[in-house]
Amino acid sequence: MSAVNITNVTVLDNPAPFLNAFQFEISYECLIPLKDDLEWKLTYVGSAEDETYDQLLESVLVGPVNVGNYRFVFEADPPDPSKIHEGDIIGVTVLLLTCSYLGQEFVRVGYYVNNDYDDEQLRAEPPQKVLIDRVQRNIFG
Repeated sequence: MSAVNITNVTVLDNPAPFLNAFQFEISYECLIPLKDDLEWKLTYVGSAEDETYDQLLESVLVGPVNVGNYRFVFEADPPDPSKIHEGDIIGVTVLLLTCSYLGQEFVRVGYYVNNDYDDEQLRAEPPQKVLIDRVQRNIFG
């Protein structure tokens, strides 16, 4: 039996410009009181081939947690595009939402993210250098 069950995660502000903050409404239930905090993290996978390009966007502690139902909005800054290979900005990548208790990860939710230009002409004929202010992200559950 699990002490914490995730009951719902809703992606807010989606699709959105690449440089907008990420927002997730997270609902969960706690079945037994927890003395320590839950740690929620959001990680952006910058490259499928090299995890050194992964960016921890936010880490937040929630707790102590009593028995009951909870809901909060988890907000995280967007990834720093200068830390992503230019060739990996446009296309599909992954976001990882995790939760840990006492250093033990017990939830990992992955989302595909498609980053593409917000304009058909730019999609058809991409510029040499990525125009990050014209990139839109779309998160798929």
